[in-house]
Amino acid sequence: MSENFVQLTDLTLSYGKTVAVPELNLSIAEGELVALLGPSGCGKTTTMRAIAGLLPPTSGRILIDGRDVTRMAANKRGIGLVFQSYALFPHLNAFENVAFGLRLQKMSNDEVQTRTMAGIEKVGLSGFEKRKPAEMSGGQQQRLSLARSLVMEPKVLLLDEPLSNLDARLRLEMRTELQRVQRETGVTMVFVTHDQAEALAMADRIVLMNAGKIEQVGTPEDLYARPETAFAADFIGFENIFHVKDGALVSDAGSLPMTTASDAAILAWRPGGVQVGQGPHQGAVLASSFAGEHREYVIDSALGQIKADAPVGAAAVAIGDTIAFDLPLHTARALDA
Repeated sequence: MSENFVQLTDLTLSYGKTVAVPELNLSIAEGELVALLGPSGCGKTTTMRAIAGLLPPTSGRILIDGRDVTRMAANKRGIGLVFQSYALFPHLNAFENVAFGLRLQKMSNDEVQTRTMAGIEKVGLSGFEKRKPAEMSGGQQQRLSLARSLVMEPKVLLLDEPLSNLDARLRLEMRTELQRVQRETGVTMVFVTHDQAEALAMADRIVLMNAGKIEQVGTPEDLYARPETAFAADFIGFENIFHVKDGALVSDAGSLPMTTASDAAILAWRPGGVQVGQGPHQGAVLASSFAGEHREYVIDSALGQIKADAPVGAAAVAIGDTIAFDLPLHTARALDA
């Protein structure tokens, strides 16, 4: 198994005179499921388009399975694409949608039949061969789009926000489906998403991007528990991030004395790491919402707004009332300046 199956070296991508991605370096292993994660405009889709051959690099190289494809046409790279919009042919039934690319390759009718039916079965759509896209649900259309790419036996499968058009329940089902198909086929898969929960649930490794650069690369467990920068911490759910100065937590809104000394430059807390109902600090409740297993609070404090979670069994505090809280050092993530 190649550890550098997809390799991006000093890759610079531009739109006119605007540099969107400067000198990006990334290696993806064969059979790996990698998420390009980040907010809108961070460069993740631009990077995916370059791998696909839809955007020529300004400089740098793209290698797939040891072959330099930097200037190679998209249809010669062995890439499969699953678009956010599915991009299915509305006038063709499911079978013909999946078979379309195979027919373009001048395959025999028997081979087209065999590979198309195998692809449809692989994504759980047996029995839907004669249905047109309009007669299928969003999840079924997404599976059909996946089957159409898989029958071409791509070296790399690229997925652009593949679950964003689905409702919450279908998203969960398709997460499982994509993981199953990836395991069974062994295809190297790269998917673009802005949804951290989606990336954490599906990926072997996450590439977190910010302003065209890689902010952090790691397993979902690494990013979730050990973000390395303030941006990574904030994006991955540490919603309370404060500088440390002269024994106090400091923000643009004010400061709070720390109960325990720390050498960290920045400390970050998830809402669940904030102690609510007791502690040396107080603030007014600005917002309170029930979230199933916990209650979410926004607290107006001398440090500014604090986001905190409290067990649903604890007594609820009304909006406008004062609540005690603490920011324990043992639940904080220390970050570099």
